[in-house]
Amino acid sequence: MSLPSYAVRVAEDPADRELCFAVRKEVFVAEQGVPQDLEYDAYDAVAVHVLAVRDDGVPLGTGRLLHGSPAADKVGGDLTLGSLGRLAVTQEARGLGVGVALVRAIEDAARALGLAAVDLHAQTHALGFYERLGYEAYGPEYLEAGRAHRGMRRAL
Repeated sequence: MSLPSYAVRVAEDPADRELCFAVRKEVFVAEQGVPQDLEYDAYDAVAVHVLAVRDDGVPLGTGRLLHGSPAADKVGGDLTLGSLGRLAVTQEARGLGVGVALVRAIEDAARALGLAAVDLHAQTHALGFYERLGYEAYGPEYLEAGRAHRGMRRAL
């Protein structure tokens, strides 16, 4: 079995954003049981969304970057930090490097905006994934959407 070929891009148009939301619905709402009204928020309208798609157009993963005032609201008022969130990879694409490619694309977008670091709220089962990408955990474990999380950060 050969690995599927895919590309990661910034979701510039409404069709791409709908694919991002479809992945989030599949992973967070259907698979993890996150209530739909918690999954989608006002930040979606101003975030930079990234999308991984197979060559045939099937979405494999997504993530978003908040910056400026929305990110500062989430990271204690610091406008030099971006906030990575809503990183989701479909079951079929896990283990293929899609998550790493999405994180790196979000970091590239953060650099292009002149941000100094990226902050995120990681589900505790994903701490090792982010640590391998250079993120460091900080603060205590807490619940978000009914799941255990820790804050993490990486300087760019």
